[in-house]
Amino acid sequence: MMQTRAVKGGERRAEVSVAEQRLRVFDGIEEVACFPISTSKFGLGSEEGSNKTPLGEFEIGEKIGAGEPSGTVFKSRRPVGVHDLAAPGAGDRVLTRILWLHGRDAQNANTRERYIYIHGTNHEAQIGEPASIGCVRMRNDDVAELFEMLEVGTPLRIVE
Repeated sequence: MMQTRAVKGGERRAEVSVAEQRLRVFDGIEEVACFPISTSKFGLGSEEGSNKTPLGEFEIGEKIGAGEPSGTVFKSRRPVGVHDLAAPGAGDRVLTRILWLHGRDAQNANTRERYIYIHGTNHEAQIGEPASIGCVRMRNDDVAELFEMLEVGTPLRIVE
C-alpha cells in the first residue's frame, strides 16, 4: 500500500488515461499514486444509455462507503451485504467504495444522472482492460486507498 502525505483538496487532482487503463493522482505536478483501472468495453461517450465512459473534466461529487468492509455490495448507493472477493460471481457489482463523478463540461454534464462512478469490482481479473459498462472499475484495495486520498470537489480528468 502506498504512503501519501495529507494535502489540501485544492492541490490534489486525478487523471484517468483510457489508453493506458490507469488512474493517476497528483499533488501539484508530482504524481503520488498510480492505479490500474478498467473503463467501458463499449468505448467512450456521454450519450444516455450508451454504457460508455465519458471524457473531459469532472469532480468528485460524492463519496459513499466510508468505513464499510472491503467487498461491501452497494445497490442504489446503499450497502446491502458483502461479496466474497475470492469468487467473482455474475454481473457487474459495485463494491467497496463509490466516488460519484459529476461532469463539469457541457458534453458530460449528464454524468451524475448516468450514475458514472469510480468503484470496486467483483471482476478484478479484468482490471487493466476495458471491461466495465461505463464506470471506472478498480481493485477493491485500490479504490479504498483512493477514497482516502481524494476529497469531494477534487478535480478529475478522463482522457483518451
